[in-house]
Amino acid sequence: MKHALISVTNKEGIVEFARKLVENNYKIISTGGTLKVLEEGKVPVTGIEEYTKFPEILDGRVKTLHPKVHGGLLFKRDTREHVNTIEELDITPIDMVVVNLYRFEESYKEGKSQEEIIESIDIGGPSMIRSAAKNFKDVLVVTDPLDYDEVVKKIEDNSVDKEYREYLAMKAFSLTAYYDSMISRYFMETTMKEGPYFSFGLKLEGHLRYGENPHQNAKLYKDGFVDSYYSNMEQIQGKELSFNNLNDLNTAVELAGEYSKEEGIICVALKHATPCGVGLGGSTLEAYEKAFEGDPLSIFGGVLAFNDVVDGETAKKMTEIFLEVIAAPDFTDEALSIFKEKNNLRLLKIDVSKERVPFDMKYVSGKVLFQESDRKTHEDFSIVTKKKPTTQEEKDLSFGMKVCKYARSNAIVIVKDGMTLGVGGGQTSRIWALESIFNNHPERDFSGAVLASDAFFPFDDVVKAAKKKGITSIIQPGGSIRDEDSIKACDEAGISMVFTGVRHFRH
Repeated sequence: MKHALISVTNKEGIVEFARKLVENNYKIISTGGTLKVLEEGKVPVTGIEEYTKFPEILDGRVKTLHPKVHGGLLFKRDTREHVNTIEELDITPIDMVVVNLYRFEESYKEGKSQEEIIESIDIGGPSMIRSAAKNFKDVLVVTDPLDYDEVVKKIEDNSVDKEYREYLAMKAFSLTAYYDSMISRYFMETTMKEGPYFSFGLKLEGHLRYGENPHQNAKLYKDGFVDSYYSNMEQIQGKELSFNNLNDLNTAVELAGEYSKEEGIICVALKHATPCGVGLGGSTLEAYEKAFEGDPLSIFGGVLAFNDVVDGETAKKMTEIFLEVIAAPDFTDEALSIFKEKNNLRLLKIDVSKERVPFDMKYVSGKVLFQESDRKTHEDFSIVTKKKPTTQEEKDLSFGMKVCKYARSNAIVIVKDGMTLGVGGGQTSRIWALESIFNNHPERDFSGAVLASDAFFPFDDVVKAAKKKGITSIIQPGGSIRDEDSIKACDEAGISMVFTGVRHFRH
């Protein structure tokens, strides 16, 4: 006769699993609510108090933290000294632990009180899991209800080998590591302090078709601690999302979230992780038409994000070209009916107004770069030229700098009347970023437009090139030892220029 200790929060399928274990000569030991469920299910079961001869105490905080439990789990079956100790102390070997943990993550997300959240921190569960997983050669540790059927089948087939035991141990330690990371993050949030360790738990959501290229495998993991616009994303139609779709979408949605509907309806067209056309208007149609006109070539096959409901008129216009993804807070019934004709088009409902994740991180060859998210806005700036920008130019300057934040550095963005006339990014020289815009749009009229730069001008060449195209106002951080050269060039050209004092590199 073998023994299985069962103590689960998620009781789905547990009665059926326990019955199968009994049929395969397991004696069941159980605790609290699980014990009651098994008894109601007519499963023969021994309560933990009867097994340990010690009562559950402290409102259930202590029930499995007992030598008879952990001794029965941790002793080495092939070590005579261990076996002798177990026999002398009359400890029953426990051959399987079936445990999943208190709902800490859910308590936190549901906004419960700190007292309730603290009581959701499981102590006995992780302890049993770790004891069983450490001794995986002799003890099966089952933490995932999805494994119940396979465990039973392997027991019945007598095919539970070391490799399978080790696999279950891996899942067990992964679970407790994730669980502890959530608790650690919670206390970092409540104390607003950081220690020398940052435990970052991720939960697998699924496999992606491939990575950036077809020969690269890719998966999607979720940070369970963060509630962002991706948390409640709903895919309405279309093919599954790819690695590149999700990466591009992240930038598009963040930029769309820079504006509330009251400030203006925005449409962000994005290609290869950088904006190609962005429009700000009074309706989704006007915003889309501006984004499209901003770069009619690059938008093809791109990702679009809106900060307002997409209507039928806008949907009809968008179906005239090939698009990969369209994200918006919602879609009208008419729009959905129109989009059905493009059944591969991915439609996503995303609340772009949600607060952005406060940090950004990059994994680089065994090191992790960690920084605050760039959430700086530019409602205030200093005018450094004789000429002042007009009210409309000020609006466009602010708009241009917001777009600039999401273009790859070195970045230059040209804007007129809430529409990007060109986005130049990813260049090793700032003047090349500007020249790429002019070269890519040789027939475009830039007169009366404004220019935004993500970093200061090391020379006055950008100003001189802007003058030739009729640009009338510039926004940049300032801070170069040669700022006076650019200010002088602006004054001579009759261009207004403002400094923000804040750089926006994006690598």
